[in-house]
Amino acid sequence: MPYVKRPSEPTLHYELDDYTDPWKNAPVILLQHGFSRNARFWYSWVPYLSRFYRVIRPDLRGLGLSERPTPLENAMGAQNYLSDLIAILDHAGVEKVHFCGESLGGVLGLLFAAQHPQRVRTLSLISAPVYISDHDKTSTTYGHGSRIEALRKMGARAWALASNSGRRFPAEADPGLLQWYVDEMGKADVETLVAMFSWVSSATTVPHLASITAPVMGIYPTQGPITDETQIALLKEHVKNLRLIRIASQYHALQNLMPATCADQVLHFAAECDGLVCHE
Repeated sequence: MPYVKRPSEPTLHYELDDYTDPWKNAPVILLQHGFSRNARFWYSWVPYLSRFYRVIRPDLRGLGLSERPTPLENAMGAQNYLSDLIAILDHAGVEKVHFCGESLGGVLGLLFAAQHPQRVRTLSLISAPVYISDHDKTSTTYGHGSRIEALRKMGARAWALASNSGRRFPAEADPGLLQWYVDEMGKADVETLVAMFSWVSSATTVPHLASITAPVMGIYPTQGPITDETQIALLKEHVKNLRLIRIASQYHALQNLMPATCADQVLHFAAECDGLVCHE
């Protein structure tokens, strides 16, 4: 359970899963979670990836086991998150990584690949928006004036429960998964989430897309509630080396609804670029 300790910066936690042959210097896939989640949300991907790749799963600052910055004001912006990623890779002794991000984690992946191309081998996006649309902002208020008001009045757990219903998961999803998902998201500190959303609600990756040189794969639902066809068109227009995979779904949480399907695509996308064969 590695921790990255730095002066005047929050201590960061990440998980390292490695079932590769010990005599090989296996390459690395980094799995970055999204808003209000943590490294544990990738648990179902680890068996598919970690036999062939070392897997790093960071907790974003203030979430999971990573320390909350003090003060929170101005501590949750893009450059803070990107600096944290560099610190984690340096701590793990990794020069170049296959980056996979879900939702907000994919937003960070787009920015990271554009600003630190020397550290990114490939970039995989799972239901990741290019920016937070007005529809997404207003559809997650649940009777309150804004998402920030909703988070503060409802609390992280109740907000997660409302957000999951019909948006992340279908009604027939495994009740155990739904309960676990809400319980995990409910652990998040509300003021951390407010600070995160204050940044990401006005952030956009559009000016950075053309700067991405790494191969990019996007896995998206065909009728997703967050990344619409306008945003898909922006990826197609600006990202030079893009592969799109559309999964017939109207739900956002492909990462947890279809872990084998998504992980297999990411594994073989990375392996194709590395010239590896990932089956035995």
